[in-house]
Amino acid sequence: MEQEKILVVLPVKEEHKERIRNAAPDAKTTYCLEAEVTKEQVQDANIIIGNVKPEFLKDSRNLRWIQLNNAGTEGFCVPGILPKQAQLTNATGAYGMAISEHLIAMLFALQKRLDIYQNQQKDHHWEKQTHMMVTEGSHVLVIGLGDIGTTFARKMKALGAHVTGIRKSRKPKPEYVDAQYTMEALPELLPQADIVALSLPGYSDTKGIIGEKELHLMKENTILLNVGRGTAIDSLALAKALQERAIYGAGLDVTDPEPLPEDHPLWDAPHCIITPHVSGGYALPETLEKILELSIENLERYEKGETLHNIIDFSTGYVKR
Repeated sequence: MEQEKILVVLPVKEEHKERIRNAAPDAKTTYCLEAEVTKEQVQDANIIIGNVKPEFLKDSRNLRWIQLNNAGTEGFCVPGILPKQAQLTNATGAYGMAISEHLIAMLFALQKRLDIYQNQQKDHHWEKQTHMMVTEGSHVLVIGLGDIGTTFARKMKALGAHVTGIRKSRKPKPEYVDAQYTMEALPELLPQADIVALSLPGYSDTKGIIGEKELHLMKENTILLNVGRGTAIDSLALAKALQERAIYGAGLDVTDPEPLPEDHPLWDAPHCIITPHVSGGYALPETLEKILELSIENLERYEKGETLHNIIDFSTGYVKR
């Protein structure tokens, strides 16, 4: 029987390598970083832990399972990319803590006018701002109730907000969400929201769900937040809405396109905080640890012939339920 080959495309410590050896003692395991991995290594592997370029997987005859290190599966569910026998799993559950706090940081900065004070500090200018906002008693609309969205919703509820959620399926409502709807209700819900937070994957059915029409359904004091995929929002329409004061502000960790071009109007839009897609990743060590814990546990399950966690449905791109 041919030796099993595992390719790990994540920064791991010796303690993680030891657990991988214990899970698959007879396997040949190769370690490298995503920026260094070659197509030949990908094509040779039976198991891949971590992200690789989807095009490297095309026509692979050896792959049996790939464990992604992020929640989004864009590019991997395209017909012809993965062989029919391969399983795909993602890292849902690893990012809620870090990304929900990034959402809160952007929200608080805008509510308390910290973006304005930062600019005043650069100019050595002392001027008090007025009309602060608070989360307590506000209406928060969370679009996308996966791991990230539900973690953010729970924290908003703890801060005293009224939380409404939108999700793709009619799953049971979490206790910390006051009301739950599907996407069809979006036009009715936007005018009620003080805070709109998006944490959606980048699929065709989520592209452009916030455009010019939706922006003008929002209140003038609405704060729009996005940590999912930039394609969910029409960037030019958002820049225009901010310039025209149609909504108050935006906190964006993702944009469309990425990187955002130097001449894009969003850079100069008022009350717009932009971070370069950093809310996830490994900036928080605990996030990487959660990814590795999930990946190694799945490897242990795979070697025992048990059902894996977070198996992706190729027809939807989401975890099978």
